[in-house]
Amino acid sequence: MKNRQFSKFLSLILRHKPEALGIILETDGWANVKEILDKMQQQGKQVNLRLLKQVVAEDNKQRYSFNDDRTKIRANQGHSVAVDLGFSPQTPPEYLYHGTAIRFVASIQKTGLESRSRQHVHLSDNISTAQNVGQRHGKPVILKIRAGELHEQGQSFFLSENGVWLTDRVEFGFIEFLEM
Repeated sequence: MKNRQFSKFLSLILRHKPEALGIILETDGWANVKEILDKMQQQGKQVNLRLLKQVVAEDNKQRYSFNDDRTKIRANQGHSVAVDLGFSPQTPPEYLYHGTAIRFVASIQKTGLESRSRQHVHLSDNISTAQNVGQRHGKPVILKIRAGELHEQGQSFFLSENGVWLTDRVEFGFIEFLEM
């Protein structure tokens, strides 16, 4: 199994459909590494711990984390299944950014940013990352979020292990469109 395929499959089972491999995530999102590797090998996939460590280390978005003794693994954020990653509320920077495609602008103008099938809205602390995310979905649009104001009004923000800022939603009144 190639690294990219393996990473996509890990994303599927650790964020969205653990049942696709026949595993159950712990309430905090952790999965047993040995069980994952055993079940994948039973399905004829050529994987091992070395490959798993390599995929985790080389993932450009740092999507995954091991526990201290590397017996468990989990996705850092982006779940559509209910997990409690144990994040503590953090004070965000004054502005955060969200990249999306131009075809979603009308919907955002009506409802703001919503987590939809995910547990949180994902935000970055820089325009470059937001632009890279937006390009994955088509012609990019960068949204500047007045996170400091939202936080002052009582909205919670969380910072994942890989530096992605998370919140429940962003009302349209706190969003500015940046020209790119």
